[in-house]
Amino acid sequence: MVVITLAVVALLLALAFVAERVLKKDEAGGSFKVRKLAMVAMFSAISAVLMLFEFPIPFIAPGFYKIDLSEVPVIIGAFALGPVAGIVIEFVKILLNLFINGTSSAFVGEFGNFVVGAAFVIPASILYFAKKTKKRAIMGLVAGVITTTVIGCLVNAFVLLPFYGAAFGGIDKIIAAGTAVNPAVNSVFVFCLIIVAPFNIIKFSIVSVITVLIYHKISYLLKMGK
Repeated sequence: MVVITLAVVALLLALAFVAERVLKKDEAGGSFKVRKLAMVAMFSAISAVLMLFEFPIPFIAPGFYKIDLSEVPVIIGAFALGPVAGIVIEFVKILLNLFINGTSSAFVGEFGNFVVGAAFVIPASILYFAKKTKKRAIMGLVAGVITTTVIGCLVNAFVLLPFYGAAFGGIDKIIAAGTAVNPAVNSVFVFCLIIVAPFNIIKFSIVSVITVLIYHKISYLLKMGK
């Protein structure tokens, strides 16, 4: 799993780096300046703290699916600094959370969180980075919600649910937890379709709305010292 995680991180960083180079807006000239590194560290720390404050959404998903707002600093950092910085912030956030809550099961869960978060950050930040307007920001966020919903279903179906099913007494127990929320849940596929997909749509839509509301108001602060 460690090797797979590192390979995924490398692939996503490469994708983000290529996107920045194609768009020719890598203002750091291909390297992080001190200010940029400081901002990445700041956004990562804020994100890690926000991960500690999570809440369930009853009637939508079982209690072990919880929403947090840690993606807000990640996407704001990606909008301000570029897709590469966004992936780095996402990864550092996950590492910090693992340091705080590090277990073998947490590692697999955080791998899933990283992939799902990156699936939101990459399309959103690339679209915004190409043309920095409010319209493009909204387009990017909508694209990110769609992408992360699809990727979230795949990650849950093929990685997270099988792992946690094996670790905690069988996949049937997880499906039963979904059935308790929605009687229509009778398989992993249906679980992902009517539990995981709505959960991610709600979570990342909330993140998107908050980002639209606050990014313009704080963007001038992020540009200070350039």
